Amino acid sequence: MSEEKKTTGSATSPVKYFLSGGFGGICTVVAGHPLDTIKVRLQTMPRPKPGETPLYAGTFDCAKKTVQREGVKGLYKGMAAPITGVAPIFALSFFGFGVGKRLQQSTPDEQLSMSQLFYAGAFSGIFTTSIMAPGERIKCLLQIQQGGNAPQKYNGPVDCAKQLYREGGMRSIYKGTIATLLRDVPASGMYFMTYEWLQRSLTPEGQEPGKIGLLRTIFAGGMAGIFNWMVAIPADVLKSRLQTAPEGTYPNGLRDVFGKLMREEGLSALYKGCTPVMLRAFPANAACFMGFEACMKFLNFVAPNL
Repeated sequence: MSEEKKTTGSATSPVKYFLSGGFGGICTVVAGHPLDTIKVRLQTMPRPKPGETPLYAGTFDCAKKTVQREGVKGLYKGMAAPITGVAPIFALSFFGFGVGKRLQQSTPDEQLSMSQLFYAGAFSGIFTTSIMAPGERIKCLLQIQQGGNAPQKYNGPVDCAKQLYREGGMRSIYKGTIATLLRDVPASGMYFMTYEWLQRSLTPEGQEPGKIGLLRTIFAGGMAGIFNWMVAIPADVLKSRLQTAPEGTYPNGLRDVFGKLMREEGLSALYKGCTPVMLRAFPANAACFMGFEACMKFLNFVAPNL
């Protein structure tokens, strides 16, 4: 993904970033959704009353109980929402990164500094929010529904969107947009900067930049995902709680979520769900960048002038 020269003699176009990013996003969801479901359930589980045991003791307990009550398909609850939106979300993310790089380059082949790559990545986070925020809202609401004999409020993503619109219009569907921005702008900057940095670091001396092979691509992509979530998870906890809370729970939005969390649970609560996030981050994002690089190579072969 680095700024290597292609057959046209110019750097990769934002259009190729758009198409390859969409394919990489689909790979991400397929690889990472089960652990994302566990993450959301841990982040949003009710606080136990005195003398009660927590609903889930941890990551593996949550996975075990989910499979026991709902089968393996319970781990894939809410996947239709990100699958539907993931191609445009990741396409916009990678497109935004490509545009962010171009805006800072004096020439198409200029290699950017690490800080410039961070700014380009952060710029990409703004692009995705319009799609990401409602998709995350629907996904999280579906993921926290318990299986078994528990009543199901939503029958799927379309039904969930319809009910949210009836209850509060577009404002309800887009609940958590600011929290999504606070999560995705700095995290996207870290994401793309880390991948580009590792690509450069792992390229053998004298070899064309970006040609690092399968195993090194897996490592660079996986580590980019881990660094992304190291930055993102506190804002993600706040976002998940805000988006899944009943209407009226937090009248002042994100500020109320943060205040209640700090009063009742302390700073450590900002890292709830950290274990499944980190377990998911490496394989999911390794799959993303493998898909991205494979699609980019294909596009460079079939459409070198795109």
